Amino acid sequence: MTDDFLRGRGRQVLTADEWAALEQAIDRIETFPARTAITRRGDRVRESTLLIEGAMCRYLDARDGYRQLLAYHVPGDFVDMHGYTLQRLDHDVATIVESRVAMVAHGRIDQIMRDHPRLAKMLWRSTLLDAAMHREWIFRLGRLDAAGRVAHFICEVHARMEAIGRVTGDVFALPLTQQDIGEACGLTSVHVNRTLRRLREEGVADVARGEVRVGDAARLARIGEFDADYLYLDTGPWGKIDV
Repeated sequence: MTDDFLRGRGRQVLTADEWAALEQAIDRIETFPARTAITRRGDRVRESTLLIEGAMCRYLDARDGYRQLLAYHVPGDFVDMHGYTLQRLDHDVATIVESRVAMVAHGRIDQIMRDHPRLAKMLWRSTLLDAAMHREWIFRLGRLDAAGRVAHFICEVHARMEAIGRVTGDVFALPLTQQDIGEACGLTSVHVNRTLRRLREEGVADVARGEVRVGDAARLARIGEFDADYLYLDTGPWGKIDV
């Protein structure tokens, strides 16, 4: 169940015993339908969620009914590890497509903290990687134009999906509607449609039917001012770690 946890992002430092401890910490496996809220803002949380298969997001609803996506999650992500210490979430967590998740009770994480300090440090690392992506999302929304925002988002998901072996050739799954992409990029659906059409017509990327086909990765990165350093990938200059 933990095969994709920190895959491509430092997981090799963990021993077989530490992996066994993480597997044993899983209380149960659940499958949730698409577009289902798992945790609501303000809920008391007593377990954390590891995404095994599918896609999930974190978001806030505005008073006018519009939603702002705060994070997009791929397999291997601990979606709400920060809830272990905060005990309540300040946002909602939901599936995007049907998703299979592993539930880890916080009492089990307490045990990991006591008995497996290096594994505990890697759980902390996964939360800090979330924070690094959150900072990059703030940059994207605050400094880039529409094409840059969409291009940056596509580049990030591409890099993360590649790290977990979910890219075939230049194609990867992105099961988001244009409205969803707009909610991640601070754009209207009309603006997203126009931007995606431009990227497609220029041969940079084609987003259709829940998939992305990247035609020119270098140009896509230039449009999005994308540099993958903040993802701390094994293949990047910041990927090497000592624990």
